[in-house]
Amino acid sequence: MNAPVPPSAFDRRPLTVRLATPRGFCAGVDRAIQIVERAIEKFGAPVYVRHEIVHNRHVVERLKGMGAVFVKELDECPADRPVVFSAHGVPKSVPAAARSREMLFLDATCPLVSKVHVEAERHHAAGRHIILIGHAGHPEVVGTMGQLPPGAISLVETTEDAERFQRPGDQPLAYATQTTLSVDDTADILAALKRRFPELPDPHKEDICYATTNRQEAVKRLGEGCQLVLVVGSKNSSNSARLVDVALKAGAKDARLVDDASDVDWTWFDGVTTVGVTAGASAPEPLIEALIDAIRDRFDAVVTEDDGARETVSFKLPRALTA
Repeated sequence: MNAPVPPSAFDRRPLTVRLATPRGFCAGVDRAIQIVERAIEKFGAPVYVRHEIVHNRHVVERLKGMGAVFVKELDECPADRPVVFSAHGVPKSVPAAARSREMLFLDATCPLVSKVHVEAERHHAAGRHIILIGHAGHPEVVGTMGQLPPGAISLVETTEDAERFQRPGDQPLAYATQTTLSVDDTADILAALKRRFPELPDPHKEDICYATTNRQEAVKRLGEGCQLVLVVGSKNSSNSARLVDVALKAGAKDARLVDDASDVDWTWFDGVTTVGVTAGASAPEPLIEALIDAIRDRFDAVVTEDDGARETVSFKLPRALTA
């Protein structure tokens, strides 16, 4: 963490700050956090959560303070307390194990991730081998691959993987994608796959979720006109890390992922007249507000908000929390 520098140490030169729209929480993240909060309210503490509910350190720490206990695996949870499954989704074996122990569990899987699971099962039932475009080890990928028997899904991470992929026997093929990927990188991988396998069908709808797409489009606009782009988000957040990549590809000279304002190295602002600010889908708005305040403390900042997609999507909570 950088030592705080008094505002008087800065010349308060003019600086334009462009705020991306949309930014921060998406509907799936908001729903997942609400599920943990409502579970604690309804059943009392502790409520166990398998894996981080969303990939943001500040969100996790706040929920811990309310009575959530985060664990890596289900066997760390007592059978007599509620357990919540994270927004990233889980393999089928996890709810099966919870049922066998007669546990009360709440599934906070984002409905758009659940849609990918349903599509994967549909393709498998039709006899197709599934190519999953995603990042190895990411909880969402682990959860999606865990919907089907071993060997039913092949993971492809890069265009090089796409060139090396070999069809298992004469099986027809289908594909799915992790919902938080770079739209442009995924298009490149798909182009390589479709060149080799022209019969590869399109999914019914794009797997990359609307929130990821909207935030990446907003960051492209920032990257085109800002020398520096700051993305608020935790380092283990896939969608946040992709926003940094997108900003650089769009033309920003520099782009940085920061957990909060304390992560900022103010030398990044040397020679910068326009800075863009956004946040990953799991980063709460107060972190963005605190970053803007820190910038205002040091510069004569004019803050503008870019015009972008307005999101009105919302997802229902599990009936166990609303009945």
